[in-house]
Amino acid sequence: MTSQTQNAPSAEQIRRAPKVLLHDHLDGGLRPGTVVDLAREQGYESLPETDPDKLGGWFREAADSGSLERYLETFAHTCAVMQTKEALFRVAAECAEDLAEDGVVYAEIRYAPEQHLEQGLTLEEVVEAVNEGFREGERRAKANGHRIRVGALLTAMRHAARALEIAELANRYRDLGVVGFDIAGAEAGFPPTRHLDAFEYLKRENNHFTIHAGEAFGLPSIWQALQWCGADRLGHGVRIIDDIKVAEDGTVQLGRLASYVRDKRIPLEMCPTSNLQTGAADSYASHPIGLLRKLHFRATVNTDNRLMSGTSMSREFEHLIDAFGYTLDDMQWFSVNAMKSAFIPFDERLAMINDVIKPGYAELKSEWLFRQTASTSGSVAE
Repeated sequence: MTSQTQNAPSAEQIRRAPKVLLHDHLDGGLRPGTVVDLAREQGYESLPETDPDKLGGWFREAADSGSLERYLETFAHTCAVMQTKEALFRVAAECAEDLAEDGVVYAEIRYAPEQHLEQGLTLEEVVEAVNEGFREGERRAKANGHRIRVGALLTAMRHAARALEIAELANRYRDLGVVGFDIAGAEAGFPPTRHLDAFEYLKRENNHFTIHAGEAFGLPSIWQALQWCGADRLGHGVRIIDDIKVAEDGTVQLGRLASYVRDKRIPLEMCPTSNLQTGAADSYASHPIGLLRKLHFRATVNTDNRLMSGTSMSREFEHLIDAFGYTLDDMQWFSVNAMKSAFIPFDERLAMINDVIKPGYAELKSEWLFRQTASTSGSVAE
């Protein structure tokens, strides 16, 4: 696939590589210790464990069920402790810090404001607390020698009836840290077309939105998200593989929908570890991202829920490198794909690609080259 097939990047190189994250849930990425602290402060007594290490293990085990519905149940605990301005601020700031420490230079983090109103906050107060937390996290990251930019995606729950309200909220804050809109939740029985009023509104306002589609449900979910709703990106989109046939001789035939997705360069926000947990894929080696990469779909690599999946962007790439022999060139390809697909202005995306991502990978690849030269010279001298 590249000139470096004999040498996979090291764990340290993977961590340092500039990465771009488009699909990560704020309430799915808390530090276990933070969950324990916030539960104690707020008098929440329903945690299954109060030791941070044990609690982190519980979240991963509970999520590793093969069922999207069971996976989503774990969020009851994280949302329960994210009901105050202070809690939202802390969680958002730590999110930005943790991602920056892992080498993420740009991230779009999604959350559902409607899930954080139980103690009297307004939707606006939720958004402002999270935005302030992200800015604080960016400042802390910079002080620690890292740089990251974080944008928020406001999510509406597909089983509820507040999508238009949340879409209007996203539009009001679009120049204040919110970069787009999303719908999430169980797909089966709750098609995206239930929220057409929200999507039509966003299109009229020239705003951006992504839709969770093609994860637990199949091609109809993807088709509706694109052709009825007009999504800019697909959250997961892993089931697009159902419209691709691979013959015994290795030839590949794309169906009409798969061709449309590839040819229109529609971004796929793929989350390998999460897909394994929810049963959308059987293994890393058989995950559709491998074939989609070969076919030049605009695939991107994401974490989905770092707490529930016990993952990070670096770990996701480590798994893919082990499964497919990916190199720094492949990591750069995925990262540029993601940056091209971000919901910030084109000139800002281009600057991130040319001034941050490409130079970062060039430096890492030059290190690899010099190590190879030194190793070869040493073997010749012997």
